[in-house]
Amino acid sequence: MPAHNPASFTVADGVEVPVPSAGEIWAVGAVILNRAGEAFAQKRSPDRRLFPDAWDIVGGHVEAGESILEALAREVEEETGWRLRCVRQLLGIVTWTGDDGAGLRHEADYLVEVDGELDTPALEWSKHSGYAWFGPDDLGRLKENRRTGEFLIHDLIARAVQVRAQDA
Repeated sequence: MPAHNPASFTVADGVEVPVPSAGEIWAVGAVILNRAGEAFAQKRSPDRRLFPDAWDIVGGHVEAGESILEALAREVEEETGWRLRCVRQLLGIVTWTGDDGAGLRHEADYLVEVDGELDTPALEWSKHSGYAWFGPDDLGRLKENRRTGEFLIHDLIARAVQVRAQDA
């Protein structure tokens, strides 16, 4: 897939965008809200090596030669069929080690807006078994199949839903 043109989406003033150092493994994540302020999450397939059968936000690894924001735009389109329209806010940068043996990763997670039909995402069905929209009353479901201390997705979505509620 060709690299995305960063000019095809906007970035809100003051949004931090890290620049990976040589040798670092980076991933990106996108929290997407609908008009009702609910956040999109997809359920990882039970046969995935990393975080099987867990809820996840849209995202993935930054590929060689790709910027953080190019990776964000590519992952949104690959995993949902939607197009990144605006990067609103950096929700956080975390460093973690997965249970897949790939080592230490850095991850930048963003609150974003997208263009596309939000009722019909084009999921990668080989990697995901379903999707849902999560509002304040649904957040507990994001902890399914996770151990205590593995609530990154829950915490990111809770923060984004809270930000949206405060802005409304």
